[in-house]
Amino acid sequence: MTSYKYRFEKVLTLREQERDETEMAYKEAIQQFEEIATELYNQMKKKEETLEEQQQRMATGFSIDDLHHYSRFIDMLEVKIDQTQQEVMKSRSKMNWYEAQLLEKNIEVKKFEKMKEIGKEKYDAEMEHVEANRIDELSTIKFRSKEDRW
Repeated sequence: MTSYKYRFEKVLTLREQERDETEMAYKEAIQQFEEIATELYNQMKKKEETLEEQQQRMATGFSIDDLHHYSRFIDMLEVKIDQTQQEVMKSRSKMNWYEAQLLEKNIEVKKFEKMKEIGKEKYDAEMEHVEANRIDELSTIKFRSKEDRW
């Protein structure tokens, strides 16, 4: 008796490999997104802290030069924040694209796995039928050989 051989095994293996590669790229995209989002958070926190410090110093009084310094620093932080927000949006878009690709690859692999499962079930049913026929033949032969002895 031969074992079941799935006719699309190579295709299934290829699809699984593609899915795994896409999954790795998706995880990398998530990591990049998290890094950029953390950077954005840190920049926004720094801006908030700087504004608070400026407000405290204004209450106690400080020079015009210090005011200009804070103003330029805050403007620079706002530019960095805008740039980082753009990077976050790009990174999120990339992450979502890989997520959609991964979902597609998973569905494709599941289809091939289901086809393999159905094929295996049909093969097993056929083998059971063949085995039942062989047992019937053997019992018929055995019965006839006993009948011939009488």
